[in-house]
Amino acid sequence: MVRKSGWLIALSGLILCLVVVFFWYSAHDRRGLQDSSGQGLVPGAGQEPITPIPLDLKLDARKVALGRRLFHDTRLSHDNTVSCSTCHDLARGGADGLPFPVGIGKKQGKINTLTVFNSGFNYRLFWDGRAATLEDQMDFPLQHSAEMATTWPEVIAKLVKDEAYRRDFAVIYPEHIQPSTVKDAIATFERSLTTPDGKFDRFLRGDKHALDDEELAGYELFKNLGCISCHQGMNVGGNMYEKLGIVDDYFAHRGKVQEADFGRYNITGIEDHRYEFRVPSLRNVALTAPYFHDASASTLEQAVAIMGRYQLGVDLNADEIASIVKFLNTLTGIYDDKLMSGHLQGDTGK
Repeated sequence: MVRKSGWLIALSGLILCLVVVFFWYSAHDRRGLQDSSGQGLVPGAGQEPITPIPLDLKLDARKVALGRRLFHDTRLSHDNTVSCSTCHDLARGGADGLPFPVGIGKKQGKINTLTVFNSGFNYRLFWDGRAATLEDQMDFPLQHSAEMATTWPEVIAKLVKDEAYRRDFAVIYPEHIQPSTVKDAIATFERSLTTPDGKFDRFLRGDKHALDDEELAGYELFKNLGCISCHQGMNVGGNMYEKLGIVDDYFAHRGKVQEADFGRYNITGIEDHRYEFRVPSLRNVALTAPYFHDASASTLEQAVAIMGRYQLGVDLNADEIASIVKFLNTLTGIYDDKLMSGHLQGDTGK
């Protein structure tokens, strides 16, 4: 009898544990909340929900240099006119400044280009989160008919004819030139595209003078309104999914719903994922207009107002919008020892 009671108690305990785990997993998996830095959502300095970007990354310098050349090489497209940097221009905040990207044969894409800067810190890649890693994501633009419109066999056939590539790949990779090594080199370069030590990161590291009173007020408003619930972690976003139009119906007001608007639903086919997108990073956001997957906001002020209405249910006034924009401007970081701007000299890969 005692043995039977003990068995029942143990079984009850196991069931309770499973229930707790189930509800915890359900609550967290739906949005995919993660900080891909592995440092959690609370930084070591202070108790802020945003963490600073590491000042140094341990990357193979040879792979970074090789990946830089490949990133700018138009031979990665079918007709040798489009490179990774065509849409991810390092002089334009890592995007292209266009509503929609223009690829091979001047074909226009259907969704706004995301920045490549700090993309190594993202939980998933693309607006719909279809790729898990920087290596995985390369197949999509390379093979897409409106982007690079090529195949890996075609790309490899071009690269092996280049003596410099043959030499440099042989030094780094025993496998020489093949899709996996090309992906690895480009991904390593992309992981080097970080923008640390901006004003806000200096504030996070304890510099009390990094932000002025207006910028601090904007940050406090950003937190108090609830913007921080989606835009937190090292990348100030990029680590979860969320529906566009939580409080009000964004697409009903905008009209003309298209396939690209379905977001994550296009990948999973799950109705609950319709209109759900991977939350974009706000790092260097002042440099990456226009905004949203549909490029519907041409300025930060417009973007903040739209987010207030449809995500928070708040009609922000002009002063509140201006205050938040002041904070967002502090998220612009340092690249190649220079403060990022929309007028940086272009990186040609040489």
